[in-house]
Amino acid sequence: PPAPHPPRDSRRATPAEPPPLWSGGLFGDNVCPATPIAKDETVMLRPDTLEADRAMLLLIDVQEKLLPMILDRSRVVASSRLMAEGAALFDLPVLVTEQYPKGLGRTEASILAALSRTRFTLHEKPTFSACGCESIREEIARFDRPQVVLAGIEAHVCVQQTALDLCVQDYDVFVCADGVGSRGTLSYDMALHRMRQAGAKVTTVESVLFELCHRCDALKFKAMLELIKAFPPA
Repeated sequence: PPAPHPPRDSRRATPAEPPPLWSGGLFGDNVCPATPIAKDETVMLRPDTLEADRAMLLLIDVQEKLLPMILDRSRVVASSRLMAEGAALFDLPVLVTEQYPKGLGRTEASILAALSRTRFTLHEKPTFSACGCESIREEIARFDRPQVVLAGIEAHVCVQQTALDLCVQDYDVFVCADGVGSRGTLSYDMALHRMRQAGAKVTTVESVLFELCHRCDALKFKAMLELIKAFPPA
């Protein structure tokens, strides 16, 4: 197994004073002008704040023959595509898994198209947890990113088992509720509940993107807004 990460506190940003509140409209003309921002000017209010240079995306088993059985599958696909586009924008490393692709098919085509703009690696896996596969564990360790954003299916099987395994390895896990799905509502709800109990942060793709961007005068802010407008919230 990979060597454990340093203690959690040593990997977290130091809290500082908050920046001025942004008062411009979200999609109107009153957006902050983009200006170069020095890294030490970006203020972290919480030690678990997502940061682009500390985060990675793990996209689990969004496969063609499994998707038709998933409730709200159009939401899961759209959110996964948005997260993949966001990973490209913020230059996150991406790891994609497929469970028994011979039987369940390949990753959904529109998601693969979005992933083509990222630096992603694709792994087939026999285990339900991505962490149960040695090549995937080694790849995650090579990325050396303590924050892992999760999307994929099914929420109560492969996503949940992966999240639980990452939590006990002291990763900060962020589960995109709109980017995961199950065949049943109870399974979906209980999976989110159990992952929260284990210490994962349950969030949404749009929240993840805004957190990665941090501020409205960042150089990538307008490009992020264009992505969000292209994928309205579910």
